[in-house]
Amino acid sequence: MRGEDAKSATMFSYVALEDRIPADHPLRDHRKFLDKVLRELSPRFEEIYSKVGRPSIPPEQLLRALVIQLLYSVRSERLLMEQLQYNLLFRWFVGLGIDDPVWVPTVFSKNRDRLLEGDIAKAFLATVVAEAERRNLVSNEHFTVDGTLMEAWASQKSFQSKEKKPRRGKGGRNPNMDWHKQKRSNETHASTTDPDARSAKKAQGQEAKLRYQGNVLMENRHGLVVDAEAVIVGGTTEVDTALVLLDRQPESDRRRTVGGDKGFDQQRFVQEVRARNLTPHVAQNTTNRRSAIDGRTTRHSGYAESQRRRKLVEQGFGWDKTIGLLHKLRHRGRARVNWVFTFTTAVYDMVRIRTLTRAGVCT
Repeated sequence: MRGEDAKSATMFSYVALEDRIPADHPLRDHRKFLDKVLRELSPRFEEIYSKVGRPSIPPEQLLRALVIQLLYSVRSERLLMEQLQYNLLFRWFVGLGIDDPVWVPTVFSKNRDRLLEGDIAKAFLATVVAEAERRNLVSNEHFTVDGTLMEAWASQKSFQSKEKKPRRGKGGRNPNMDWHKQKRSNETHASTTDPDARSAKKAQGQEAKLRYQGNVLMENRHGLVVDAEAVIVGGTTEVDTALVLLDRQPESDRRRTVGGDKGFDQQRFVQEVRARNLTPHVAQNTTNRRSAIDGRTTRHSGYAESQRRRKLVEQGFGWDKTIGLLHKLRHRGRARVNWVFTFTTAVYDMVRIRTLTRAGVCT
């Protein structure tokens, strides 16, 4: 019998929002883990919020909304607010009731910026790493360091000469720029909308774009991020930032190892790492110069195993997806890029810990 296409005009619902989410939905585990992290961050929230005035967006709901934005690759705050209007799963995860009003995108962005001043992203990552250590998931002996270039949200047209303005063509409010026979470099040019962004290439033969340098330090046991940093692009920033990340780790009496790709096969990096009582398990670069890694390292079986794990860790972290997500978030300025980069790595750790827990690796 054919059913009738009746128009539903129900005013009231007797099904709780909690009951509408499947019991085996993966976000349930993430929500429990996230709530635990947010409870530990509650004293930090008290420090950055005033005791008087109108109530703002609860920081717990704000951070849950940012997490759901990262997990589902929602490209903007405006689209995220639109999803919260009708997506019951998003409402449940954030902590909004069915009838609760959704925030205006500009209000959401302003409240998010308040967290920048309190270094909540770093505290969030530190809390997640501490939870991983409590579950015995973090190795303090074997690490992998890697860097990447993150594209800034600044147009190439904004990369203009510091002394004279470029020739403008036709195009109204967004005219074409004439760069013919002009040599552009970071010494003579700068972005008018994002001064901290630098023009850089990811590889030979690729186009130069305005970018930031992002570095991450991972432990090799389960591929969890233990530290991250975003800095201004420079000639030696990848090596310099990698050494800073290693210096932040607690000292150990035992000999530790650090893996890296061919970009870290430099005499300076190898010497600095060995001076820190670390063994550099760096991939050898023998294409056009002599490698800084000799038989003292490569003759051990642990070197081959470290290189295998390094590839697995880098593939598991998913750099390409992260870079694309950072590009979509439309953040400007060094502080915001650093905040989003650190927060993204913290969310990655949170998801990976829950995945390992469900797989029975830890309890």
